[in-house]
Amino acid sequence: MRLQKATHYGLYAVLELARDPDRQLSATDIADIYGISSNHLAKVLRDLGRAGLVDSVRGAGGGYRFSGNSKRTTLMDVINIFEDIGSDSSSAADPGDQTDIGGALLMVLGEIDDIARATFGSITLDTLLKTMRWREEKAAALQS
Repeated sequence: MRLQKATHYGLYAVLELARDPDRQLSATDIADIYGISSNHLAKVLRDLGRAGLVDSVRGAGGGYRFSGNSKRTTLMDVINIFEDIGSDSSSAADPGDQTDIGGALLMVLGEIDDIARATFGSITLDTLLKTMRWREEKAAALQS
């Protein structure tokens, strides 16, 4: 499964900001961390703001701060801002889809999309951030 660039940027931004909700970062700060376009990220951050996940502060020293609830916001909540996983309308119908094999393949692909939606919907931002911290602590313990 491939997520759109805007979706990746949105996940990077919201997770980076949720990592420390008291911290404020500019679009350029976040873009520099992930090596991505700050112009494209600024558009993504606007969408995240409209969704209520980030607040923007204008002026000198301005930036973005996480304003959502990381214990309730799932990866799927963020993904849905930018795209519809498994949307049949986004792909052109192939003549082979009408055959028995084509139908079987479509069924399997639909099941994969269902599993992906369920997985993304079951992982909160908080859970992913805790998992990251646990892995970092485990790696540090193995090095010492």
